[in-house]
Amino acid sequence: MNNLRITDNHEAVRLDAPSDSRYWHNFDDYDVVKKDLVCISNKQIGNLTLEDNPNLLVFPEDLHHYGDEISESCIIALRDDEISTGNIMGFVGVNDTQLDIKSRFAKVDEDDYFLHYMLQKVFSINLFDIKHTTRQEDIFDFLLYLFPHFLKKALAQGLFKKYRRFEYNDANIRGPIDVNRHIRENIPFRGTVAYSTREHSYDNEVTQLVRHTIEYIRTKEHGAIILNNDSETKSCITQITLATQSYNVRERMKVINQNLRPIRHPYYSAYTDLQNICLRILRHESLKYGQEKDKVYGVLFDGAWLWEEYLNTILKKCGFKHPENKKQKGGFRMFKNELDDDAISKNSRRLYPDFWKDNFILDAKYKHLNAGVGREDLYQVVTYMYCKKASAGGYIFPYEKSEKPIVYQLEGHEGSMHIIPFYVPQKPIDANDGYWKWTNFVKWIKRSEDALKRIASKD
Repeated sequence: MNNLRITDNHEAVRLDAPSDSRYWHNFDDYDVVKKDLVCISNKQIGNLTLEDNPNLLVFPEDLHHYGDEISESCIIALRDDEISTGNIMGFVGVNDTQLDIKSRFAKVDEDDYFLHYMLQKVFSINLFDIKHTTRQEDIFDFLLYLFPHFLKKALAQGLFKKYRRFEYNDANIRGPIDVNRHIRENIPFRGTVAYSTREHSYDNEVTQLVRHTIEYIRTKEHGAIILNNDSETKSCITQITLATQSYNVRERMKVINQNLRPIRHPYYSAYTDLQNICLRILRHESLKYGQEKDKVYGVLFDGAWLWEEYLNTILKKCGFKHPENKKQKGGFRMFKNELDDDAISKNSRRLYPDFWKDNFILDAKYKHLNAGVGREDLYQVVTYMYCKKASAGGYIFPYEKSEKPIVYQLEGHEGSMHIIPFYVPQKPIDANDGYWKWTNFVKWIKRSEDALKRIASKD
């Protein structure tokens, strides 16, 4: 197996370059590795997550989340034997080559505490082992941890129901008579009639698939903890259990086969993703990742999206709204009169900052801002501030150094612009493995969160 490790936002480095803090490799056949990487390099994620690569899981699931064109991003770029990375993190493999992309806040030979901490906060999961690897078993375990996220998202749309055909044999005829079955079961006549009905039912192949997945996870080492992670997860599991009274463990393969066709329902849209992850979990024993030639497998995260969602877990407690551009939810108008939108522009002048409350506009940036803020980014936040008459605006970005925010006063607008570096704890140079542990990282990053809350809570 050929293995490579690299960090995100890494500028071009030769594939066969010596290992350093941000790049490491272990392979024998350079040509094989390069050929495998060609399958994922310089290709938009939107073209890789089609049905051709069903074992590649990408977050956000909606590749146009908040209007960001994540689908147009590439996992890696490969030019002239040099590899470079962008905001994409995670683990991905092709054939016998496996690539591990860590956050830039971790060295390639260390645990990626920052990535795993954000995952725990965003998905409300407990990662018992923070290994960051492309091993098939570890990828599978990660799917188990993510199952409650998909389950809660789907159940938020309601319990899935569909029409099913039921057969009865009684005196209360409520549907067409089944003549053949009636003759077979009711002669000589005994006062009952065989008939069938078509009824809405919560007990169907989709909810049965979810039930089988729940029962399968129960058999795993950390299964009970995963399924009892929070009250919402437990409530969802109870709903599924009560709805699937006909559950039979011996019918697992039958249920899997009934779900091979993806759900396409305008109301139960979140069940498509839930169905997909259930199938991956239940078919794990027979489906081996990477066995099919040139198929891409793994789990990937857009760093900018994950950073934004992580910040939302902090800022929502300070009264900030987190708009969704694509769903046109949570923004505010540019013009006071709604009819002025069409008079000036046909594009519906509605504004969607990353985070806002009445007197504060904040923009999340995953990239470094130590070189300054881009002109378009600056104009955008100033526009938001003007429209809301906000006296404060700013940018939040993760940073490996502990530095105080910088505040600039705006000319012509009695407001201030804040550049806020969010300190991501780093392992001390002189720390040994017995000192720098997960608990230390959590303790220090919570201090960064508290510092952000103090800034965000100011009126």
